[in-house]
Amino acid sequence: MRNRDIYSLIFILLIAGIALSIVFAPEGRWLFNRDVSIRLGLDLRGGTQVLLRAAESVERSVMQTAAGVIERRINGLGVAESVVQLSGNDRIIVEIPGVANPEQAIETLRGTGKLEFIDTKGEFLAPGTIVRTTGSPNPIALRPATGEITSTETVSPTVPEGPIYESITDGKDLDLNAVQPPQIAGQSLQNQFAVPFAFTGESARRLEQFTAANIQRPMCIVLDNQVFSCPIVQAALVGGRGEITTSTRQDAEQIYTQLKFGALPVPLQVESSRTVSASLGQGSVDASIVAGVVGLAMVALFMMLFYRLPGVLATVALLLYTLISFALYQLIPVTLTLPGIAGFILSIGVAVDANVLIFARLKEELRHGKSLSTAIDAAFVEAWPAIRDSSVATLITCTILFMFGNTFGVSLIKGFALTLGLGILLSLFTSMVVTRTFLHSINSLPFAQNPWLYELKDAPGMRHARETA
Repeated sequence: MRNRDIYSLIFILLIAGIALSIVFAPEGRWLFNRDVSIRLGLDLRGGTQVLLRAAESVERSVMQTAAGVIERRINGLGVAESVVQLSGNDRIIVEIPGVANPEQAIETLRGTGKLEFIDTKGEFLAPGTIVRTTGSPNPIALRPATGEITSTETVSPTVPEGPIYESITDGKDLDLNAVQPPQIAGQSLQNQFAVPFAFTGESARRLEQFTAANIQRPMCIVLDNQVFSCPIVQAALVGGRGEITTSTRQDAEQIYTQLKFGALPVPLQVESSRTVSASLGQGSVDASIVAGVVGLAMVALFMMLFYRLPGVLATVALLLYTLISFALYQLIPVTLTLPGIAGFILSIGVAVDANVLIFARLKEELRHGKSLSTAIDAAFVEAWPAIRDSSVATLITCTILFMFGNTFGVSLIKGFALTLGLGILLSLFTSMVVTRTFLHSINSLPFAQNPWLYELKDAPGMRHARETA
């Protein structure tokens, strides 16, 4: 065996070992505690699909900005495999797989994320009082980032209809870098969770001046035009810094997500929502696994029957191809949907197609009297242009489909194009490197010089090798 083939074989074994460690990582955690669990889309995992519509007439560019904000908010909820896509000029489709609380997620999506403090002239407003929008949060309290904690008691008298209150702050001045994940509040606030925040510019100056001049007076907090609470100001919020505290971690996380990941440029209304059953998704997964196993087995049987020894080596390379594919899906990660799985199964056939071209050329070179080693090199050289051109043509198609899915929000096409495109690139590696290395690894063995193993009655070059051995 040549030194180059030894190095290639070591490299292949190393790649296989890494792929195995990813696919069978304990509890879906790999190096540095990275999450490499399999990501399933809405059609396989179950979840919620929401159709949001702009509450007013806006341009498409504004809706694109809103879609970006929603995507960041969903990622903040820890749902990385979600799908956010535009539908027409004023609608956004959001698919959220596997969410534990769909209603909370919907409220987080459609909220504008605007934080304001209003001056009620000493009047208490009941938590949940509508300023401009709706909602139903739990009571919260305000305290300085440093200093004494305010009272968490609130008074809930009936509020006269139609009052207009002056806003002390502007939501645009909110410092997103200062908005931190929920943390347990101080000892004086038991079972409370705090979300730190800070305002900048004119809002910070006005907030500090107002709190300094209104000690022991209420100042109401409004998020998305709804009153959360009217805590008593106990100390000035120096520099416009403070904390919003809630009685539940769930509300704290929702507030954090809305503030941290941006404000929507336009109010959105939920036009429709539906829930996909996880049991239906599991049935699709089971059927896809059966289809994949059957397809892989049929392709392997075909290769071994028609190409014999090279077909056996190609089957081993095909199993390695499957292993590396799933490792890449988990490492990137790729969200698997039914069309995505279809793209993977189709890529198995494409991977075998390259081997078919190579083995056909191999038999021709052996018939011309070349030795096995020389015939292997010649077969790969002669088959490469056809393999390259067919792969490039398929990759161009995959790119067009992926861009089409991005432009028109057709997520099903994107999943198909992504898995098929990855399969094409990986098939080039397995056919041109793995299969070639395997063939060179066995070409010096006595049994490998038997023409029958290559579906030939006689091969002059191989006969000469056997006679001189």
